[in-house]
Amino acid sequence: MTYVVTENCIRCKYTDCVDVCPVDCFREGPNFLVIDPEECIDCTLCVAECPAEAIFAEDDVPAGQEGFIALNAELARSWTPIVERKEPPVDADAWRGVADKLKLLER
Repeated sequence: MTYVVTENCIRCKYTDCVDVCPVDCFREGPNFLVIDPEECIDCTLCVAECPAEAIFAEDDVPAGQEGFIALNAELARSWTPIVERKEPPVDADAWRGVADKLKLLER
């Protein structure tokens, strides 16, 4: 089982999770992070570190968010690894908890 970054990360893009990942499985896009399922070792450390509460075990992805399992795998193949925490966007807190953000995802 792998972990998956879901919709609530879009436009929030906090990177606290990156700091605790022992295998550097996070990949960075313009306004979203994903987890490379081939690298994730299911350690669970990132889940508690995500201020947006956007990371779930693959088997526990909330209803309606299942498409993010495939999306993480797809984008992880082309996005750049991120291995150090960065400052979030200045408006990240305003986007936390906003629904229906998939249309805002920048590839």
